[in-house]
Amino acid sequence: MHSLYKPLLEVAVELNPALLPLDWLLGTWESDEPGEGCFPTIKPFHYTETLNFSHVGQPVINFLFSAFNAETKKPLHRESGFIRMQPGTNRVAFIIAQNSGLVEIEEGELTAQQLNLQSQAVARISFAREPHVQQISRVFQLRPDGKLEQTVSMATDNQPLMQHLHITYRRSS
Repeated sequence: MHSLYKPLLEVAVELNPALLPLDWLLGTWESDEPGEGCFPTIKPFHYTETLNFSHVGQPVINFLFSAFNAETKKPLHRESGFIRMQPGTNRVAFIIAQNSGLVEIEEGELTAQQLNLQSQAVARISFAREPHVQQISRVFQLRPDGKLEQTVSMATDNQPLMQHLHITYRRSS
């Protein structure tokens, strides 16, 4: 890893108290088995994914999600951004930039160790591939067995909101 990135990953600072309810997310998560992706306009696929949630003491969690085709190992989807909590509440916001040219703000609630998020704003580059994504919802849940589960649903110009991705992760660090 390039030395410029090491300080962010190796900083030993205390988690900002505003983020304590989300401390169960912190660290690196690797897909346990290939996840499943489907949508009416694409061929079903399997993927692996690594999630990294980190912090530098600010009231923000930094994240990077990297997905790869399970068969070919070629890179697929990448998302990076930030997670914030509204102080004194269970309200959570994800600010996300995707390598596809999509940017979004998802907001929702934290209940115990489950995050339920819905897109509040979706924007894209002017030459994004159609059909355009119009809405996303996402659920993260820490299961009793210690695994993290993520389900992503999506709506486009010509398809209603429906499940698009489902995957389970194990903590690797």
